[in-house]
Amino acid sequence: MKWLTRIVLTLVVVAILGAIGFRIFQKQILWRMFDRGVELNLTSDFAEDLPDGLHVFMCGTGSPMPDNKRAGACLGVLAGEQAFIFDTGSGAIRKLSRMGFPMGKMQSAFLTHLHSDHIDGLGEMLLMAWIGTNGFSNEPLPVYGPVGTEKVLAGFNSAYELDRGYRIAHHGADIANFDGYGGRAIEIELPIGPSSSKVVYDKNGVKISAIKVNHSPIEPAFGYRIDYKDRSVSFSGDTVYHPGFVAASKDVDVMFHEALDPEMVSRIAESLEASGRDITAKLMHDIVDYHASPEEAARAAAQADASELVYYHLVPPLPTRIFNTIWLGEARKEFKGKITVGEDGMLVSLPAGSDQISYSRRF
Repeated sequence: MKWLTRIVLTLVVVAILGAIGFRIFQKQILWRMFDRGVELNLTSDFAEDLPDGLHVFMCGTGSPMPDNKRAGACLGVLAGEQAFIFDTGSGAIRKLSRMGFPMGKMQSAFLTHLHSDHIDGLGEMLLMAWIGTNGFSNEPLPVYGPVGTEKVLAGFNSAYELDRGYRIAHHGADIANFDGYGGRAIEIELPIGPSSSKVVYDKNGVKISAIKVNHSPIEPAFGYRIDYKDRSVSFSGDTVYHPGFVAASKDVDVMFHEALDPEMVSRIAESLEASGRDITAKLMHDIVDYHASPEEAARAAAQADASELVYYHLVPPLPTRIFNTIWLGEARKEFKGKITVGEDGMLVSLPAGSDQISYSRRF
C-alpha cells in the first residue's frame, strides 16, 4: 500500500502547489483566459468554417409562457453566403449572437405572423443588422411578412429613432450609417384559398416560399420553405395541422414544426382554476385550438415524406429533457423518421451534395 500512499501524497502536493501558483499568478492567468475567450468568440468567424449548404440556428424554441431555457420563436438560416432570420421572439437575438450567426451576411428577415411573441425582439434584430456587425448596413433591412408588417415596422422604427440619433452622435455617421437604420416592410399576399404558397425570395440559388397556414383568428399566418441547391427545410410558424403546409413541404430534408401538448396545458388550466385564477385558466384553454399537437406535427412530417422532424415553439415549457417522452405522446407512431425536440443553441446542418443531417450545440 506504500505506492498508493505515495501517489496520494504526490497528488496532494501538486494540488497545493497549483493552488499557490494560481494565487500568485491569478491576474495573469485570468487575463490570458479572457483574451482567449475574446479570440474564440468575437474575432473568429465560426460560420466561415461551415460547409456549403443549409444551416439552421435554433435561436428560440420557446413560447410566450415563461421559460428560463428557451427564448421566443426564432430560427436563423445560413444558405451558402446568405443569412436570414425567421421570427424574432424575446431574447432570441442574443442567443443567435452567442451561436456565432453571421449577421454581416444578413439579406432579410421573415415574419410568420404578427403575434407579439414572434416580433417582440424585432427592434433588437434591426439594431444588430444596422451596426451590430463589422459589415455596417447601407440600407434598411428588408422584412417580409403578412399584411400589417408595414405598420409593425413603422412602430419599431419610430421607437428606436432616438436610439439611432444617440448612436450616430457618439460613433459618427461613417460608422452608424443613417441610411442603414431600421427595416423596410415587404408585405406578402398569397393567392386566395385555404392552401396556397408562392416564392417570395429567389436570389443567388436561394429560394424561399411563403405558405398559408391556419392560426385562426390570426390572419394571415405563414409557414416558409427554404430551398438551396439540393437541400430543403420548412418552418410551420404557428398553425394547427394544415394540409397546405404538408403539400408545400413535400420531400423536405427537415420539417421544423411547432407543437402544443393539449393534456399538459389542460392540467395547467385545471391547476389555475383550482387556485382561483380563472382568467389565466381561460387563456390556457383557448390556446389549445390553434396549435398542432406533437402527434399532428408528426403526421404532417410523415405525409410530407420529410426525412426528419424537429419540434420548436414548444408549449408548455419542459423543465428537463426527461419530460420529452410524455410531451411527445404517440408522435413516434405517426412518424418513423428521426424526431428531435429542439433546444436553444442547437445547430442543424445540411451540407450541399449530401444526404447528411447533423446536429451540434453552440452553447
